[in-house]
Amino acid sequence: MRHGTPIISALGRSLAMLEAVLADREGRSIDALSRQLGLPRATAHRQIHSLMHEGYLVRLRSGQLAAGPRLMNLLQLVDNKQLIVAAAAPVLHRLAARVGSVVQLGTLENDMVTYRIKTGVGAGELFTKVGLQLEAYCTGIGKVLLAHLPKAHREAYLANGPFPALTEHTITSPQQLRSELDEIHQRGFGMDSEEIAPGLFCLAVPVRGPDQSVSAAISVSRLLANSAAGKNQALLELMQEAAREIEQNLASAA
Repeated sequence: MRHGTPIISALGRSLAMLEAVLADREGRSIDALSRQLGLPRATAHRQIHSLMHEGYLVRLRSGQLAAGPRLMNLLQLVDNKQLIVAAAAPVLHRLAARVGSVVQLGTLENDMVTYRIKTGVGAGELFTKVGLQLEAYCTGIGKVLLAHLPKAHREAYLANGPFPALTEHTITSPQQLRSELDEIHQRGFGMDSEEIAPGLFCLAVPVRGPDQSVSAAISVSRLLANSAAGKNQALLELMQEAAREIEQNLASAA
C-alpha cells in the first residue's frame, strides 16, 4: 500500500492473454501465445480455460480462439458516446453551478441532435431531456456539429432544405444556413437566438476528440433577456475552458 492501491498481477496477465488472442490473425497455439507473453505454459492454458468458461472466449470448429458471447455483449454496452458522457459529466455539473443556467451536451446521430447530458438550474423546466432527439439546424449544439461535418456530408444535409420554421427566427434557407455554418466553423462557437423556442437563447461550443474531430458539443441555455453581449463573452470563455477540460479527459482515456 506504500505506493497506492496494489494491482492484481494475475488479472493483468489474463487480460494480456485475452488481448493477444484477439489480436492473433494466424491461429497460433496457446503454447505460442504463452511464449509471446513470457508466461509458463500451464499458466497460459489455465487462463484460456478460465476465459472460455466465463464466456469471454470460444473455440471455433476450426480450433481457433475467438471472442465469446459475454465479451461481445460487453462491447455492445460501450461506445464512444458513453466515453464522452463519462468525461464530460463532472465538468458540466461544475459549469452549470457556476453559470446558474441549464448546461447540455449533445451528439449527432442521423443528422439529429441527441441530448446526452442535461444539468443545472431550470433543467426541469426546459423542454429538452436526456435521450431526446431534435433537429440540428435550429439548435446551438446542432449547428456547431453540422459546422464541423465533412463538407460532402454537410452539403448532403443542406440539400434537404428549405427547413421548417419553428419560430419566426428559425433559419430555413439552405444558403443562409450554409453561411452561418461557415461562420461557426471559423469563429469556434454557435448560437440559437429564439430559433427553436421564443425567448430562449443558447450558446454552444465544440468538444474535440483525441483525433481533433468534433465528437460532441456543449451548450448553455438561458432566457434571451439575460444574454447581453458582455455576459455572453464571459460565458463563452467559461464554456471553452470546460470543453478543453473534457478534451483532456478524453485524451487521457485514449
